[in-house]
Amino acid sequence: MQPTVVAHRGASAHRAEHTVAAYALALEQGADGLECDVRLTRDGHLVCVHDRRVDRTSTGRGVVSTLTLERMSELDYGRYDAAMPEHADDLVHERVWTPDPNDHGVLTLESLLDLIADSPGTKLFIETKHPVRYGGLVETKLIALLSRYGLANPKSIEDSPVVMMSFSARAVRRIRQHSATLPTVLLLSQLSPMRWDGSLPRTADLAGPGIRLLRQDPDYVTRAAAFGHDTYAWTVDEPEDIELCRRLGVRYVATNAPAATRSLLDR
Repeated sequence: MQPTVVAHRGASAHRAEHTVAAYALALEQGADGLECDVRLTRDGHLVCVHDRRVDRTSTGRGVVSTLTLERMSELDYGRYDAAMPEHADDLVHERVWTPDPNDHGVLTLESLLDLIADSPGTKLFIETKHPVRYGGLVETKLIALLSRYGLANPKSIEDSPVVMMSFSARAVRRIRQHSATLPTVLLLSQLSPMRWDGSLPRTADLAGPGIRLLRQDPDYVTRAAAFGHDTYAWTVDEPEDIELCRRLGVRYVATNAPAATRSLLDR
């Protein structure tokens, strides 16, 4: 089975990350799923922003949790680096940006949910960022918003159009306390001795290893599968990494360039 292609922050190799333009392009390029990061504003809105601060991705400055949605809406988020780094998370470092001629506004999670409502079959992977000022309130707000859309308690884990993710095991546990059927991914940048065998906390459904981890330890996918855990690998752009994920049986690959990744998988 081919890996499912998930657009990491949208088609972020070609449009400014976490913008309507990036996600619309990802859907045009045939992405099976979309990925976003969420943080809570000072006045309680979930916004799609990766960093703790808005400095890198907008024309403003400041910490997301200290800014209101109104203030964030005054900023321009249409900035992106046309020359992507080798690894997507290297984007957190200061880079030289060029303007994106498309949508520039701050993206709320509510708006992104509205966008995928018109794309049946598209799965949305939502990462809650931690540590944050508001702690578990992020997951509480997420469940409340998903409940409004009828998405908080899907019929089954497999049927869910939404998947929650976090590097925080506590965050994953909080989601499971609210919903028995909303699928969860525990993201992993490295393996602790406790996680080396492929096991995960009872509240996590999928393993989320970074591609660097899989390069170093490709057998991890098999070990996780022995415990019943499929894998979600991030961030997979290089041809050799895409082929590695296909060979290992990775279920989901998060990529900045969904069209290119899809093309390589379809060969």
